[in-house]
Amino acid sequence: MAIQFGGLNVTKEEKKIDFNGKSEHIKCLIIGSGPAGYTAAIYAARANLKPVIIQGMQPGGQLTTTTEVENFPGYPQGVTGPVLMEDLKAQAERFGTEIRWGEVTSVDFSVSPKRVIVDENQLITADAVIISTGATAKYLGLDDEKKYAGSGVSACATCDGFFYRGLKVAVVGGGDTACEEATYLSGLAEKVYLIVRKDFLRASKAMQERVFKNPKIEVLFNHNTKSLFGDGLLEGAVLIKNQGQANEEEVKIGVQGFFLAIGHTPNSKVFADYIETDVNGYIKTIPGTSKTNVKGVFAAGDIQDPVYKQAITAAASGCMAALDAEKYFAEMH
Repeated sequence: MAIQFGGLNVTKEEKKIDFNGKSEHIKCLIIGSGPAGYTAAIYAARANLKPVIIQGMQPGGQLTTTTEVENFPGYPQGVTGPVLMEDLKAQAERFGTEIRWGEVTSVDFSVSPKRVIVDENQLITADAVIISTGATAKYLGLDDEKKYAGSGVSACATCDGFFYRGLKVAVVGGGDTACEEATYLSGLAEKVYLIVRKDFLRASKAMQERVFKNPKIEVLFNHNTKSLFGDGLLEGAVLIKNQGQANEEEVKIGVQGFFLAIGHTPNSKVFADYIETDVNGYIKTIPGTSKTNVKGVFAAGDIQDPVYKQAITAAASGCMAALDAEKYFAEMH
């Protein structure tokens, strides 16, 4: 029986497949290199599971786009996201983790050992796989979002809100997450604009009431973001009110922080044929564990966490995944 791997035919019965010399077996493969992946590697390496990390499209994960991190334990003076991830990487390598460039382009989890294709041309078989590919924040698609990334634009109020104490900020979105982040920021900022493209909020009634009763939050219904502006640092946003209607008008607001709260996309598509996910694509794990529906495959970090989405919780779940993998190996013998 042949299985298609990114254009490559693989025969299940073959014990060893040679893709031009690019085939190998690994005991514990970790897919993704954020806090969850690196922490899993630290624990797995110390347990002699000989982990190999495939870094993915964004080595170091979302934290590499964050300027200051002040809420990760062990850094009393704070640390930049890239430095924190380099520290975690160095710690994983210290215990023997091999870290590689590459992107997993397809998998077959119906067989043991598991089969993984990297960059569409390298076959890896693995006894255990830890998925820590994270989730990608959704953006509006404006060039200015990239321009002011780390200089006013953020997709995590809990992570970065502290830096906007006493300033004016905006939150984009109309659901529970947007309302929660606007409420959170109202405890820090001078004023919070909640930019909603429709004429209603999708959030729960209780959350809506909390927003409407908050004197620091101004809800801007029927507003779409056109652009951002500022000299080096963000200074404001240009909005279109009543876009496409006869009374359409351009509105400018002065803000130093611009927070996206329109959701995240879990990076789980490549595993979808084998791994159970919820309706939004987050990998389901057995409660209290990192175990997926496939024996020998574990999930850690934001890929399986639609609620907290913090570096520290991702790291903690990475620890769980490595310990679960260690137990899995112990039960095999």
